[in-house]
Amino acid sequence: MVLIVGITIILIGIALLVLPGPGTVVIILGLALLGTEFVWARRLLKRVKESGDSAARSLWSYIRRRR
Repeated sequence: MVLIVGITIILIGIALLVLPGPGTVVIILGLALLGTEFVWARRLLKRVKESGDSAARSLWSYIRRRR
C-alpha cells in the first residue's frame, strides 16, 4: 500500500513540475513516505536533502558576496 501511495504522490509531483504547484515539495513528500518502507528511497531522500543543503549554502554565499 505504501508503495502505491508513494509512487502516486511522486507522479503527481512530477506533473506539478510542469503544472502550477509545488512539484519538488510533493516529490520529496513521496520519497519520505516511500522511505518508511524502502532503503533505496531513504538513500535517495538523503541525497536530495544533501543537495538542497549544498544549494542553500551556495546561494547564501553568493548573496553575501554581492553585498
